[in-house]
Amino acid sequence: MGVKFLLDTNILSELSRKHPDNNIVTQIEKYAGQCATASVVMHEIRYGIERLPAGNTKDNLQAFLKQLVAYEFQVLSYDNEAASYHASERARLTGKGLTPSFTDNQIAATAVVNDLVLVTRNTRDFENFSQLTIENWFEANDITVQQLRDEHLSKYE
Repeated sequence: MGVKFLLDTNILSELSRKHPDNNIVTQIEKYAGQCATASVVMHEIRYGIERLPAGNTKDNLQAFLKQLVAYEFQVLSYDNEAASYHASERARLTGKGLTPSFTDNQIAATAVVNDLVLVTRNTRDFENFSQLTIENWFEANDITVQQLRDEHLSKYE
């Protein structure tokens, strides 16, 4: 099965927490092998880590990043096709008086040109992009999450 979801920075960052949101963990487990991220997201994570002072937090996040890389999590590049979509959307949205962040536009472009669903907590940041499908796994349906947990637990009974 191929890649279906592009994970935004806040989704990957959630996984680095001591106690990540259960909905995120459940969905990542459910769609293992079907998730990727954008090179721009990796930049945001690395930049955030680089800005931290030396200490446990920085060390823990660097270890998390190494695990992500070692897991061979697929990272999609911002390419010429994405740049074309980005330029078109930036002009369209600016014409409407909207100014999404440059990096959000790059992330949206990467999702659209690869025909992927963007998974993010910040749905409002992406709601105006054309041709973009968005999911917020933090707001996953509780029944669905419980059903997934039951399915997962039944494998070990």
